[in-house]
Amino acid sequence: MVNHHDTGYKELFSYPELVRQLMEGFAPPEVSAMMDFSTLTDHSGNYITPLFNEKFEDKVWSVEVDWEGVRQQVFVYLLLEFQSTVDHRLPIRMLHYVACFYDHLIKTKVTTARKGMPPIFPVVLYNGSKRWTAREDIYRMVRPEPPVFLRVYQPHLRYYLVNESAFTEEELAARETPLSGIFEVEKASKDVEALQGAVKRLAVRIRAHPEKARLDEVITRWLKRHLRRLGAEAEQALEEINSLVEDHAMLAENLQTWAEKERQKGRQEGRQEGRQEGRQEGRQEGEEIGLQKGLREGRRLAAMNLLKLGLLTEEQIAQTTGLSLTEVSVLRSDQSH
Repeated sequence: MVNHHDTGYKELFSYPELVRQLMEGFAPPEVSAMMDFSTLTDHSGNYITPLFNEKFEDKVWSVEVDWEGVRQQVFVYLLLEFQSTVDHRLPIRMLHYVACFYDHLIKTKVTTARKGMPPIFPVVLYNGSKRWTAREDIYRMVRPEPPVFLRVYQPHLRYYLVNESAFTEEELAARETPLSGIFEVEKASKDVEALQGAVKRLAVRIRAHPEKARLDEVITRWLKRHLRRLGAEAEQALEEINSLVEDHAMLAENLQTWAEKERQKGRQEGRQEGRQEGRQEGRQEGEEIGLQKGLREGRRLAAMNLLKLGLLTEEQIAQTTGLSLTEVSVLRSDQSH
């Protein structure tokens, strides 16, 4: 993996409320409808042997599901994929992670090879700006496609992709959860005024949640960490904020101040850029004028030399040098004096 950074998402998804919001708001509805979220249990741990000297963030939760009258345990494997480029090895990595997790269940005597492995729902949460182009099933990486009699022997594992950038502002707003508010903040981070509005909406959603005290604490920490990555000016906007719920008035004022500073900074940079472009255009215009003068002087000298030779008519000299017939006549008149 490349350009990995600590997003704080691993801490966010240590809270069952946010795992539930991810499943209900972004997983296939037929999957989330089967889940009894009151049974969510955190199973995260260091049981994976990393590949390719990688660093990664992941969370594992179990949840009981009801399917065709049968109640059973399903494990949700959540891989947090936050990097600047798409890793096309991800299907291989996911197969490795699931195998390591199954091995962990056997070693910790949660199950045995004879009893069998519990079902897993692999989920990849991606917040990169580049379009996701990695295969979503490792079988799709087998190329060329094998003959029919070999296909059953190829590896198969598909993950479910939650791509933050694929959701519009309207789609995120319609979910009205703190998690969708977090995604809005992520998407708005390149626009100060949009970020200002997204943070305000996030605070409103936290205040409306039954577990607002728990979520307020962890999301405030996440937001501070997120703004720190955006730069010192952004971090200062939350320097004295300890709670998005309790300090919402101070938060609004600080964000407004930060937005105004960014607007002033943009205007100053615009003026500076304008002056630089003006100087550059002036230099280019001067060079162009000088070039035109040089070309014209060269034509005049060529015409004067042709007139001295006396081999061509004025019309022929005008045609050869690009001067007008009047200009050639004036040159001849000057030479005669």
